Amino acid sequence: MMGLAESGMAVWLSRSANPKRKLPYTWELVDDGQSLVGINTNRTNAIAAEAWQAGRIAELAGYDALRREVPYGRNSRIDLLLDGGGRPSCYVEIKSVTLKRGSVAAEFPDSVTARGAKHLEELAVTAEAGARAVLLFLVQRTDCRHLEIAGDIDPVYARAFVEARGRGVAVLCYGCNVGVEAIELDKAIPLAG
Repeated sequence: MMGLAESGMAVWLSRSANPKRKLPYTWELVDDGQSLVGINTNRTNAIAAEAWQAGRIAELAGYDALRREVPYGRNSRIDLLLDGGGRPSCYVEIKSVTLKRGSVAAEFPDSVTARGAKHLEELAVTAEAGARAVLLFLVQRTDCRHLEIAGDIDPVYARAFVEARGRGVAVLCYGCNVGVEAIELDKAIPLAG
């Protein structure tokens, strides 16, 4: 949430009808003065699943079935598991990207994330076992041209990222069209470095 929780920023909330929730509202969007930013990380997996079903992620085409939140590894859950089509299963870990500190780069992570480093290790083990392992970054803002790993924020994650790629984890980066009515997958953006 670095740079997105400043006093006076315009925010959009959704109201839940679930009486069992602790709080009735969910923070969905913020206008940081440069872009609308989708900050509800619970929406990220749905954005990716809808895009896959619509055939908008070419790198993930050729599978017949999608399952969400499937247990795997050491006490983990994979965001999306793609199966079928005569291909090895594809494990997709999705990361929501909201940080922008410079002029055109989105950055991940925006804080220290031991959990994120654990996910990278789980993906690497999965890739080494013969499955396909994919880390999918979704940049939920419209003002970035590429993605960078924020090694100054979390050097442990940055090292784990490089190691995971070396062990067979594929990395995809996509931007999103962010609006008040919807957030949808846009086009692929490059990973810097």
